[in-house]
Amino acid sequence: MSTAEQSQETHSGSEFEREPVPQSRLLGFRSFVGMYAGEHTAGTELMIGPLFVAAGVSAIDLVVGLLVGNLLAVLSWVFLCAPIATRARLTLYYQLEKICGRKLVTLYDLANGVMFCFLAGAMVTVSATALGVWFDFDMPALNDWLPNSVGWVLAVLAAGTMIAVVAAYGYQIVAKIGEIAAPWMVLVFIAFGLVGLGQFIDATGTKVTSLSDLWALANTHIWQGRDPQPGQVKFTFWHVMFFAWFCNMAMHIGMSDLSVLRFARKTWYGVASATGMFLGHYLAWLAASILYALQLHREPGNTSVLPGPLAYQAAGLTGLICVIIAGWTTANPTIYRAGLAFQAVIPKSSRFRVTLITGAIATIAAMFPALAMKLLDFVALYGLVLMPMGAVVFMDFWVIPKLGLHRSFAELSGRHFNWAAGAAWVVTLAVCLGIVFIVGRWTLWFVALPGWFIASIVYLGLSRVYQKQAVLSTTPRPVQPGTAQA
Repeated sequence: MSTAEQSQETHSGSEFEREPVPQSRLLGFRSFVGMYAGEHTAGTELMIGPLFVAAGVSAIDLVVGLLVGNLLAVLSWVFLCAPIATRARLTLYYQLEKICGRKLVTLYDLANGVMFCFLAGAMVTVSATALGVWFDFDMPALNDWLPNSVGWVLAVLAAGTMIAVVAAYGYQIVAKIGEIAAPWMVLVFIAFGLVGLGQFIDATGTKVTSLSDLWALANTHIWQGRDPQPGQVKFTFWHVMFFAWFCNMAMHIGMSDLSVLRFARKTWYGVASATGMFLGHYLAWLAASILYALQLHREPGNTSVLPGPLAYQAAGLTGLICVIIAGWTTANPTIYRAGLAFQAVIPKSSRFRVTLITGAIATIAAMFPALAMKLLDFVALYGLVLMPMGAVVFMDFWVIPKLGLHRSFAELSGRHFNWAAGAAWVVTLAVCLGIVFIVGRWTLWFVALPGWFIASIVYLGLSRVYQKQAVLSTTPRPVQPGTAQA
């Protein structure tokens, strides 16, 4: 390691929050395979999977919709996020500061950090439901607002503390935990599906001797394609596809995973996200759907979605351990991202301390179980809120120089608020949320795609005007090591 790189490590606390990651700290492909598999094979899958049954989706729409949607998500990581991450090697937050200016990016960082805290809190809640079954204490229903027992509070505190400490030690520890836990968790989720199918066959008296028999069981008893449950929207292929593509919109299209993939040696490491999408989201959602459909078959009036009990009925204590660890490995990188967002607001602060405080906020949020019950709507909303800035980053890195304009304009001009980026964010959200308000909340999953193009067009158009009116306070600087030329 060179003296300069050693200096960088000492200065930045080994996470390089405000400088490119040096070559000596880059990670191999296996680290990202483990991290993505661990993060996206989560206890929350036992909440998301039942959604498809409740929404009355058909078997063909679900199987094909998940296949296409998860493939599009992987391609978004590979072609939108990873190329910028491995060229600039900066966190999303520092890259946005260079583009948007200190004042605008502070607003974004706060919104980003708060949303990631709530997302991590929902994952802690899921882990606590498994502890509730294990230690047999009273648990609130997931549509309740307040905790109802000392056991619940202690379980949330224990899970939240463990998550915060791991995230505070940095990305390499987060990746290592995911690498260790992911293979076992994937196997347990596969077991959930196989056990659920076996119990379904026994409960219905169906003979399954071929794939066609299995497909008939799926169509007649699991994903029946009938009317959705009260309060649910009927899901079609398009709902499933956009849901699978955009449920992690903040990470790939929204560019939050610039902070993760900046450690990757090669751009193609973005394909590691496929382990999370197909082992986690695809197989785990199908398995969770089967368990929930079995619950409805046995008790038609029991429509509650509690990950702990679902896992316990399928795999006993092994299922509970899987839910606890799955919630943990998912919340770890989420808290890590949130800590980076808050640390970017106060860059002179200790990232370790900020991450611990961030974990404490997520833990407090996890005590209120209604947060997890609203997880699906929340995931759609936070992805939509963060998506426009992802478009700004993409356009600023690739397109702005080709138009004869300056990349990272706020840094070059010395301005603290890039009005072109700010307008792109506000206008896009106003249009998209206006459509959702008029048409209905289910359109959250559909407006993101046109929203990305709206943000891109607004940013490029206003940047042409904005940059012509401004005077650069400095001349363009040479590209730092590890970054790409325009």
